[in-house]
Amino acid sequence: MKNKTFNINRLIRTNIKALKSYTSARDEFQSMDNDMVFLDANENPFDNGLNRYPDPNQIQLKSLFSKIKEIPIENILLGNGSDEVLDLIIRAFCEPNQDNVIILPPTYGMYKVLADVNAVETIEVELFKNFQPRIQEIFNTSNSSSKILFLCSPNNPTGNSFNAIGVEELLIKFKGIVIIDEAYIDFTEQESWLKRLDEFPNLIITQTLSKAYGLAGIRLGICYASAEIISVLNSIKPPYNINELTQQKAIEQLSKSKVFNTQVTTILQERELLLKSLRTIDMIETIYPTNANFVLIKVDDANKRYNQLIEKDIVVRNRTNQPLCTNCLRITIGTEQENNKLIKTLKNL
Repeated sequence: MKNKTFNINRLIRTNIKALKSYTSARDEFQSMDNDMVFLDANENPFDNGLNRYPDPNQIQLKSLFSKIKEIPIENILLGNGSDEVLDLIIRAFCEPNQDNVIILPPTYGMYKVLADVNAVETIEVELFKNFQPRIQEIFNTSNSSSKILFLCSPNNPTGNSFNAIGVEELLIKFKGIVIIDEAYIDFTEQESWLKRLDEFPNLIITQTLSKAYGLAGIRLGICYASAEIISVLNSIKPPYNINELTQQKAIEQLSKSKVFNTQVTTILQERELLLKSLRTIDMIETIYPTNANFVLIKVDDANKRYNQLIEKDIVVRNRTNQPLCTNCLRITIGTEQENNKLIKTLKNL
């Protein structure tokens, strides 16, 4: 069932509608033919490979994403990490000190931080104990000022994917933007919502090169949405938000499909081996199902075990202060050697 009643113009902030976006020199003239003389952008003329501004539209890089994901270029926006993408969305659709966004804790902490930075209220609807969304509670809590609903699936820090039937109901009935954060989508068998992007005009999907592609250091986030939403976001993004080195490295890595597939397969194999070993450790009370490159475990005393691991030069994430995560530690899947060291250390505590 498609969402046929959604009207994007109803959600865009008035000042954004009236905004005349900045046009850079490279927007006006994009050709980088070696025979051209560029005297338009006040650049240093001496070639060192980086003396020219990067392509503000990242056409070559977007073309690769378009081919890999089978999504048209006009449905793609790139950001300086997913955090910039999420910040742009909030700024485009949420009126400060007036609108609100809905998050489902425990979840990725930056959703609330970005809302706070933009003076946008955050409404929290806690997940069920099985870490699935409270669908009816979300509808009961939302109001006419609820512009964005954040869904992280697979979810961080819990690791599980949200039930597709529930997500579809939210996409159809929620009156605002629904953002599905798929940072960990490469580690699950569940199909990406990219396959159904054209069904839901209120759907925004974010992905990243930080996890499965091993490029956390270059800060590249990807946003997929309707051409109308992408156009709005393009109008407010900084002109050169993706630097030349990031574009080059991303293109290089995206071209190494065999390396990507091998690394993801290895991580999934190590995940299963780690889960099997964790089941033998007495201090661990619960091992939660995971579709990500990490696992959430409940231990007898998270603060104590976290500090003990630190003393053994092993750093995990203590999530005990998060809703529904009392005495929980989040453990990233490492290399075989790192995982073996972790298990050996836990058994000897």
